[in-house]
This record gives sequence, C-alpha cells and structure tokens, in this order.
Amino acid sequence: MRPPRVAGRARAASTIPSISVSAQTWLPDPTLCVRHRRVSTAPRRRLWEAARSVCLADTRMLGRLVRWRIPGTPGDISFDELFRTPPFVVLDEQHERALVSGLVGRIWTLRRDYPQLSDPDEFRAWSTPGTARVVFANWLEDAEDGRTAMVSETRVEAIGVQGRVGVRAVRPLVRAFQHLIGSEGIEAAVRLAEGREFATSLQPP
Repeated sequence: MRPPRVAGRARAASTIPSISVSAQTWLPDPTLCVRHRRVSTAPRRRLWEAARSVCLADTRMLGRLVRWRIPGTPGDISFDELFRTPPFVVLDEQHERALVSGLVGRIWTLRRDYPQLSDPDEFRAWSTPGTARVVFANWLEDAEDGRTAMVSETRVEAIGVQGRVGVRAVRPLVRAFQHLIGSEGIEAAVRLAEGREFATSLQPP
C-alpha cells in the first residue's frame, strides 16, 4: 500500500504545467510530496528575479530549519544559490521560469550525509539502499486574471527498507513545518516583487 503524501495547497493534476523541468520528470512516484503556490500581480520577470534574491536570513523559521538540516549553510546565502551549490545539483532549468535541483543521501540525519553529485545523470542513476533522492522544483506559471503564480514542489523517494524507515522518521517534521515554504519562502518573493517590504516584518523582534 502506498503511504499517504503530505501536500500544501495542492491543485488538480490537470492544472500542473507539462514543462520539461517538472519535478515529475525526475521522481514520478515519490514517497513524499509537498507543493505550495502563491499568486502575484507582479510581472513574471520581476517575480522570478525577486525569488532568486530571497536569502535564508530573509525568512524567519524556514531559514533556520534549512541551516539546521544542512549544517554549515550560511544565513546570507540566497535560496537560488543554495539550490545550485553542493550538496545540491541542478537537474534542469528554464530561463526566468523554472529551476529544478536534486539532492541524495540520508536526509533524516544531522550529519550532512549528502554525497556530492557531479551531474543530473548521476542523480538519475542513484540507487544506494538506505538513502533517499530529493527533488526541489520551483517554477512560474500563468494564473487567473493575467497574474503569475509561483510554485514550489518537493518530492522525496526512499530507497530500500532503511530508506523508507528514515523518510518515515522525518514525516512528522515535514507535516509540522512544510507550510513555511509558502508562508515565508514564496511569500517573501511575492512581497518583494510587488514592492512590499518583507525583511523587517519577517525578522524576529
């Protein structure tokens, strides 16, 4: 029996864009899947530029969680740079529209147990038991009323029995904090793109 999936603001499958960099291309049958979406009135190019400029320090709890799960990650790194820097590997991207990155390893530990990958083919071929493959996809798509939506989707594939045990162990953590991807991460990009200050309001008092 397939385990239940965690999802945030999921949409009907028919509305998911069939673009070459879709996370579905890399992990078509994930053990865990989380998706968030925010609509913006900002022009597409401005929204993408804003998303690329948001740093971990511009978010409150989300940035701290990332640094906790990936020890050694600086707070002033942007999410865009993070997804392009080891242990992540860029799997595919479309200019000013989409970026898909991947990561492998024992994601349930705090020992930064993430083998470095050299290229997308190595990610695709990864099959080491007791680990997991993770895809992080961020893209823009057309929304209602001529607006633009930013979508973030994370897919996790457990490999082997121990891999499934490990992913099961982090499922409560995902359920508790996955909403921050939308409420802090994407929302920061939307606010910036629309000319609304976000840094001050997101920093802890």
